[in-house]
Amino acid sequence: MLGFVCFLCPGMFNALTGLGGGGQVNPATSANSTCALSATLSFLAFFSGTVNNKIGAKRTLMLGTLGYALYVGSYLAINIHPNAGGFVVGAGAVLGVTAAFLWTAQGSLMSSYATEEQKGVFISIFWTIFNLGAVVGSAVSFGQNFNSTDNSVSNGTYVGFLILTLIGVIIPHLMVDPDKMIRTDGTKVVTPRHPSWKSEFYNLWVAIISDPMILLLFPMFFASNYFYTWQFNDYNSALFNIRARSLNNLMYWLSQIVGSIMIGLVLDNSRFCRRLRAFSGWCILMIMAFVVHVWAYYYQKTYIRESILADAQKMDIYDPAFPAHIWLMIFYGLLDAMWQTTTFWLIGAMSNDTNKLAIYSGFFHSIQAAGAAGVWRMDAVAIPYMNIFLSTWCLVVGGLVMAFPMIYLRVKDTTVLDDEAILKLDLEHARAQEKQAGEKAESFSA
Repeated sequence: MLGFVCFLCPGMFNALTGLGGGGQVNPATSANSTCALSATLSFLAFFSGTVNNKIGAKRTLMLGTLGYALYVGSYLAINIHPNAGGFVVGAGAVLGVTAAFLWTAQGSLMSSYATEEQKGVFISIFWTIFNLGAVVGSAVSFGQNFNSTDNSVSNGTYVGFLILTLIGVIIPHLMVDPDKMIRTDGTKVVTPRHPSWKSEFYNLWVAIISDPMILLLFPMFFASNYFYTWQFNDYNSALFNIRARSLNNLMYWLSQIVGSIMIGLVLDNSRFCRRLRAFSGWCILMIMAFVVHVWAYYYQKTYIRESILADAQKMDIYDPAFPAHIWLMIFYGLLDAMWQTTTFWLIGAMSNDTNKLAIYSGFFHSIQAAGAAGVWRMDAVAIPYMNIFLSTWCLVVGGLVMAFPMIYLRVKDTTVLDDEAILKLDLEHARAQEKQAGEKAESFSA
C-alpha cells in the first residue's frame, strides 16, 4: 500500500514533470513552481522528522499526499484560467513541504515493517511499484494526447492525473496504524524515532568532521536533479508537440527501469571485489555522460530560446528526425537511473552505521533539491538554453571527477573505518545536554 501511495503521488508528479513545463505551452510558470518546490523541500526536510515523531508515520504520510493533488489541480486550473500562474507557484511551494513529510514517513515505514530477512524484498517491491507510477502516468498522457498535434496537454490529461493522485490521498486512511502491525515473525512493529531538528543540524556537523570525504560527493548530489531542467523543459518541451513529448516521457521512465537493473548488475556483482565494482560504475557513468552530452550538443546548437515560438509547429512522432531524438531521451533515462543508483551505492559503501547513513541520505536530498531550485529558476528567467546545457554537462563531469578521489581513498572491499562516530558523538552531545539541564534545575531549586 505504501508503494501504491508513491505510485499515485510522486509517480504522477514525475510523469507530469517529464512532459516539460508540466505539459504547458509556456514552461516559465512550471519552472518557477518547481523552483519553489525544491527550495521548500530542501529546507523543510530538516524539520519533517520532528513532525513524524509528534503525529506518527501514518498521519505524516496522509499530510504528505495532499500537496501532490493540489499541485496537479493547479495545472488543471491554469489550463482553464491562464492567469492562475501564482496558484501553480504557490502549489509548488506547498508540495515542497508535504513531500518532505511523505518521504520521511515512507522511510520510517519502509525500515520498520520488514523482518531482517524481508528487507531486500520489501524495498524491491516498493521501488518497483513506485517507479511504475511514472511509466503509467506517462502512458496515460500519451493515450490522452495521441490524436493531438497541439503543444500543450488537454484538460482530460490533468483530470486523469488528478483522479489518480486523489486515490493516493485516500490510501493512507485505509492503512493500519504502525503500532497495531504484527510482522510475519510475530514481533510488533516499532517505528524508529527521527532525530529532532536540533539534533539534525548538530549531526550534520558531526558527520562532516567524522568523515570529511562525504564532501567530495556533494557535486554528484547537486547534479542529480539539476539535469532534469534541460532534459524536460529545454529539450522535450522546446522541440516537440505534446504527442511526441508524451511518447518521449514514456520511453524516458521505461528506460529508468532498464538503467537501474543494468548498473545494479555491475555494482552488486559478487564475483568482483567492491573496489573494482566502484571503479567500473564510475567509468560507465563517465562514458555515458560524454555520450549523451555530445549527442545532445549536436541538437542544442541548432536552436536557441528565441527561436522557439509558442505557436510553432513542433516535431511530431511521424517526423523523419524523431527516432534519433527519442533515442537521446532513452539514453538520458538510462544515465539518470545509473546516476541515482550509483550515488546511493557510494553512500552505502562509506559506512555500515545506520545513523551516519541516515545523515548522508539527508545530505543527498537537501543538496539535490538546492541544485534543482537554482536551475529551475535559471530556466524561468530565460537563461539561454546553451548556458543551462553547458552548466549541466560541466556539473555532471565535475561531479564524477570530484567523486574519484573519494572512491579511491574510501571505498574498500570491506568497511574498516570506525563507523560509530556519529552514535558516539551524538550520545556525548545528549549527555552534555542532560547534564546542563540538570544543573539548571538544581540552580532553579536553590
